[in-house]
Amino acid sequence: MSTLTVPPVPPSPKDDAIQLYRAFKGFGCDTSAVINILAHRDATMRGYIQYEYGTMYSGDLLKRLSSELSGKLENAVLLWMHDPAGRDAIVIRQSLVVERNLEAATEVICSRTPSQLQHLKQVYHAKFGVLIEHDIERNTSGDHKKILLAYISTPRYEGFEVNREMAEKDAKILYKAGEKKLGTDEKTFIQVLSGRSAAQLNATSSCYRDMYGHSLKKAIKNETSGNFGHALLTIVQCAQNPGKYFAKVLYKAMKGLGTNDSTLIRVIVTRTEIDMHYIKAEYSKKYKKTLNDAVHSETSGHYRAFLLALLGPNQ
Repeated sequence: MSTLTVPPVPPSPKDDAIQLYRAFKGFGCDTSAVINILAHRDATMRGYIQYEYGTMYSGDLLKRLSSELSGKLENAVLLWMHDPAGRDAIVIRQSLVVERNLEAATEVICSRTPSQLQHLKQVYHAKFGVLIEHDIERNTSGDHKKILLAYISTPRYEGFEVNREMAEKDAKILYKAGEKKLGTDEKTFIQVLSGRSAAQLNATSSCYRDMYGHSLKKAIKNETSGNFGHALLTIVQCAQNPGKYFAKVLYKAMKGLGTNDSTLIRVIVTRTEIDMHYIKAEYSKKYKKTLNDAVHSETSGHYRAFLLALLGPNQ
């Protein structure tokens, strides 16, 4: 459930484009006006605003935003301006090719639904002129590469029906491939986790706990590590409860000295229109503090105002 608040009767995209142009005009940028408009428009509206701005002022709104804003606010607003698949494509490309920090790419790929991944693949190719599989192939290695390629290319059922017998069988297979043997049969983990629907994996996790007295998540933590382990854990946790998974990612980004702003921006911007309402509920439940309060204490200025606008009322 989204936390985005849109005016009951939003201004026309043309009016928004005019207001943005006025905010850019003159000495300095009226950043508050930019935030008040863009943080309260959905993906479709933002697309229309960009179109109207380009038509009326013969300029690229994204380029203008980039020249008027700076730092973390610029990063957050520019990512927000794209549609969900476009954002995911940008995050993955940056993570795989530019930064070679594979955590973000792993999180995005392994937390998306099969239909989201299908759309992402098309957008990625259109944006960067290369197949996402080629970038994964070139910039990852070993079992991590295998799970990402399998997960992004295997068709999976997206409904809620589960096969209980298959869940029990998969739980046994995973136990034999991991905890029961010396070493780990990674191929089996890849096969099962990339080939089952979220609901089916959830049933397998439940069977695993009933049969072996602890969670599949714990078994994966004990049996795997690094980027490969991160991929498997993301798949299993997002199958069970994506809200809880992302609440933990946000908590870790703000924990201790300093804040991991790229993670904070990525999760808030990409989940606002999907399930941020549930992420906020899980955050409050687990950490006894609202996500809004945590973000407020870790950020400042217009950057803080933008993120809090996306998060909606403090609850």
